[in-house]
Parts: sequence; structure tokens; C-alpha cells
Amino acid sequence: MRMLVRLVLGLFVLKAVSANPRFSRQLDLYDNGNYGVEEDNFEDTYDYDDGLTVDESETETETQNELDYNYPPEDLYEEEKVEEEEEAAEEHVEEEGEEHVEEEEEVVEHVEEEEEELPLKPQLVPQGSGGSGVLMGPETQKGMPVCLLCTCLGGSVYCDDMKLDGVPPLPKDTTHFYARYNKITKINKSDFANLSKLKRIDLTANEITSIDDGAFMGLPELEELIVRENHIRQLPALPETMTLIDASHNDVDSKGIHKEAFKDMTALLYLYLTDNNIDYIPVPLPDSLRSLHLQRNNIQMMHEDTFCNLNDFNYIRNALEDIRLDGNPINLSKTPQAYICLPRIPIGNLI
Repeated sequence: MRMLVRLVLGLFVLKAVSANPRFSRQLDLYDNGNYGVEEDNFEDTYDYDDGLTVDESETETETQNELDYNYPPEDLYEEEKVEEEEEAAEEHVEEEGEEHVEEEEEVVEHVEEEEEELPLKPQLVPQGSGGSGVLMGPETQKGMPVCLLCTCLGGSVYCDDMKLDGVPPLPKDTTHFYARYNKITKINKSDFANLSKLKRIDLTANEITSIDDGAFMGLPELEELIVRENHIRQLPALPETMTLIDASHNDVDSKGIHKEAFKDMTALLYLYLTDNNIDYIPVPLPDSLRSLHLQRNNIQMMHEDTFCNLNDFNYIRNALEDIRLDGNPINLSKTPQAYICLPRIPIGNLI
């Protein structure tokens, strides 16, 4: 019975082997001690992964690679991070600066456009006489500031040949005023009020017939007054600070000069009264006087003490070197004692 069972099993095995060649081959390998795998084709037959799946193998490989890679120290990362932050901050500042510059340029352009659109407005200058200070000097009667009507350079105001019929209101810091060749007919007391720095007034060739007596007395710095070529009949009172007075070519007569008008002008150097109607030399004259022009007047006589001091024969008037009396009906040879204290005798008729 036992033999029969073995035979049946043997037949069954043979049938199975004959039906499956691979199984027959594996049996041969088993028989050879290779456990069903050929030595030469062992690696080809199976992918030896040490019992790991494909994903696990890749993960292990990556982990091993990470372990093998030497990462930079954390301090380096921090330094790089700081550098990146500084660069970002600098870029931000530069961007803000550029935006700020662009904004300023836009503002400047906007202001320039507004200035172009607005009418011209002169700069503010100090208050002048005859009005409250406005841009470019006080307003004139012509409806514009004096420094637009005239020319203002520093403290000098030039209003020559502007067809003015009166003195315009001047800036308070005016030092020299020129209004020659105009049509001014009168000088009022208020024309030069509050001009404490005014030193020179030149009103040559106007149509002035009268000057208020106190028109120049409120000018503590006034030194030079030129009113030649007008129609003035009487000279006004003048401050003692005068160095030059020129009233030539007017209609001044003997009554038109105040008594002892020049006596206290201790700084007076030049007195020009040419071409008027004066019939006497306006004495006393200060010792500072250098030049006296009285030609073409109506002077007929001279006293011996006109220039000299008869009580002091040692007195010498050295400064007075220029006396012009030509064109007057006077004979200078009749009063020789009047010139003994002078460095030069007057120019005039000696016959």
C-alpha cells in the first residue's frame, strides 16, 4: 500500500515537471545547491534591495547623502541673512530717495509753472516816504512801484527823463536820488520825509519854481543838493552837513538867500550859484569852502572883509582857491585888500 502511494506521488510529480519547464529548472538548481537561482544570473533575476521597497531605498539614499553633505554653519546663514536684509534696506532707501527726488522735482516744476502763470511781483523793500512799504518800493502815482518805474541799484534811485511831475515816494534806505530832466514843478516838505540815509539829491533840469522851506531839514545825512537849471527864486534852509550846493541857472536873487545861510556849514566845499540874479556875495562863508562860483550874476561891489579878516593880518584862507566872479558888473581892482588872505585872486573884471 505504501509503495502504491509513492508511485502515485511520483507520477504526479513527473507530470507536473513535464508540464512546467521552469519548475523543472528550479529543481535542478535546488539540486545544485543554488536554491533555484543561477550564480551568474542572480543579480539579473532579482533586484536585491535588502528587503526594502523602492521608495524606502530612495529615502535611505537621500538620507545618506544628506548625512554625507557638509552643511555651512548657522553663523554663515545669519551673516548672509543680515547682508540680505541690509541690501534690501539700502534698496528700499534708494527707492524712497528716488521717489523723494521725483516728488521734489514735481513740486519745483509745479511752483515754476505757477510763477510763470502769476504776474511779475517785485521783492519787498523797506518802507519809503509818502506811503507804506510795498513790493519794489512804494507805489507811485503812475500805479506801479517806484523801482519798476525807476531804476534802483543798491541805495541809489535813478528816475531820469521819466516825465515825472513830482518826486515819487522813495524806499526808506535810499541814499542817492536822481530825477534829472523831468517836469517836477515843486518840492514839498513831505517828499523827502523819513529818509534818514539820503545823502545826495539831483533834480537838474526840471521845472521847479518853489521849494518848501523845511523840505530838506529832516535829512541828517544830506550832503549834496543839485537843483541847477530850474526856475527857483528862493533857496530853502539846508542842514549843516552840506558839502556841495549847486543852484546854478535859476532865478535866485538877493532876497532868495537866507541871512548867513552858509555860515554854520563847516563841511561845505563847493557853492555854485552861477547864472542867477544875486547882487552880493553871500557872506559869511565857512573856512572849509574850496570853490565859489558866482559868475554871470548882478554883483557890483565887494567889501574888504568879504574873504579876509582885517583884524588879523596873519589869517590865511588856504582852502578857497577857486573864486569865479566873471560876468558881473564889478571892478575887482578897487578892493585889493579883500584878497590878501587868499592863495589866488578871484577871476573877474580888473578894469
